[in-house]
Amino acid sequence: MSTPVRTLSEIDDHAVRLLVREMGPADAARFINQLTAGSGDYTEERKELFKDLTVEDIVRQIEERTRGEM
Repeated sequence: MSTPVRTLSEIDDHAVRLLVREMGPADAARFINQLTAGSGDYTEERKELFKDLTVEDIVRQIEERTRGEM
C-alpha cells in the first residue's frame, strides 16, 4: 500500500484543519502565529522603542498593567 505524496499546501491545509478541530480557532491561530517568522530587526526596534526608558520605568509599567488586569 502506498501513500500518495501531498503538496506542502495540502499538508498545511490538513494541519490547520486538525488544529482548529482539536484546539478551536482562537488557540489554533495563536499557535500558528508563534511559529511564523517576523520581519524587521527586533534589536534595533527595541532600542528605538525603549531609548528614553530606564529599567525602573519598564518595571513600573509592567506592575501597573499587571495590577490593572486583576
